Amino acid sequence: MGLGDKIHNATEKLHGKGKEAAGEATANDKMKAEGKSHQIKADLKQAGEKVKDAFKKH
Repeated sequence: MGLGDKIHNATEKLHGKGKEAAGEATANDKMKAEGKSHQIKADLKQAGEKVKDAFKKH
């Protein structure tokens, strides 16, 4: 996984956590769900990159 991808995924996950927290603070269920969605999306991208890296090593 490239450094740029790691940074992008981490940033997207942090953005999701912030959005989820803001949704909780304002009782906005849509915003909270969007935040969780961003976090899941970032985790899936990171997992995909790790799989690609594993195949590159072999």
